[in-house]
Amino acid sequence: MNRSFVAGVDPAAGGTAGALHGQRHWRPAAWFASLALLGVALLALTAQPAAAAGTPAADKKNYRVLHVMSYHSPWRWTDRQFEGFQEALKGLDVTYQVFQMDTKRNSSKEEKERKAAEARALVEDWKPDLVYTSDDDAQEYFVRRFVNRPLPFVFSGVNADPANYGFVGSTNVTGVLEQEHFVESVRLVRRMAPNARRIALLFDDAKMWDPVRARIVQAMSQLPDMQIVANDVVTTFAEYQRRITAYQRDADVVGTIGIFNLKDANGRNVPYQTVQQWTVENSALPDFAFWVDRVHYGTLCAATVSEREQGRAAGRMARAILAEGRSPASFAMAPTVKGLPVINLARARKLGLKVDAALLLSAEVIQGYEWAQQ
Repeated sequence: MNRSFVAGVDPAAGGTAGALHGQRHWRPAAWFASLALLGVALLALTAQPAAAAGTPAADKKNYRVLHVMSYHSPWRWTDRQFEGFQEALKGLDVTYQVFQMDTKRNSSKEEKERKAAEARALVEDWKPDLVYTSDDDAQEYFVRRFVNRPLPFVFSGVNADPANYGFVGSTNVTGVLEQEHFVESVRLVRRMAPNARRIALLFDDAKMWDPVRARIVQAMSQLPDMQIVANDVVTTFAEYQRRITAYQRDADVVGTIGIFNLKDANGRNVPYQTVQQWTVENSALPDFAFWVDRVHYGTLCAATVSEREQGRAAGRMARAILAEGRSPASFAMAPTVKGLPVINLARARKLGLKVDAALLLSAEVIQGYEWAQQ
């Protein structure tokens, strides 16, 4: 138990600690003065300032959690992260508020800055106990303004090195990194297309892909009989179409990784569902990505990053911070390790690929194209 001592008053002893030549003397004036000082001490204890990050109020019955999404809802990747986060906080009385930055559909720097300013204003107005953020844009434009402040932040779905956002060594920010299962995804392709040797990679120009590209190149040492023949960054849908067409001659398999920021002739973002539908209809190459949502829209396969596990791991951190008083700094920022093989059987059949029974039993199997059902 911690004790507070103010101006010579020992609350445990109930009297002054002063002594004259080691003797105690009862003096009315001193006694009443001591009571007054004790009252001041008790008032000071009950009027503490806001707690530091990770310090819960002892009688806290309801927690306010603000969730700032980089992207939008409804969308499987975003929604399942939040679902996993909420699962981890079951049993606590939590009030949530959700803010969507919507940067996949509005990707200009000016728009991202505007939405981040709105999120900061919401923090000031609503005063949450903790902020949960998903994906990189929220970190870049929003969270980094709060580093080393009292308010705790927990993230998930972050591709970049946390040092890029000033999080390493911070007192109030922690979370879960999103690291792709590249080698496993390529090996999954090889189970259906065993003669594939040449890999083409395609990204849009979002900064979040820079560390992904670097990790993929490094991981190629685990695939000694394969080579990257293209590692391209494109900015427009027309350029994407030209590259995919060229890969039909130059590559055996395509990683369509970054396809969100592709612009049309008027400078507007082309929906990634449109990009994927065109790819299914115009490419005869097996392709892979790292997310189950892509496979629903026609990518052949992925060893997926589990969005729900990302959110669940972040939620476990948030629960310990809110309910147990853990400091965010006590948690390592690390990736989740669980991945799930997912294949699109309709795409495999269209490409003329054989899917063996063992793979069908071990993978999540998607039967069609989500864009065809809308």
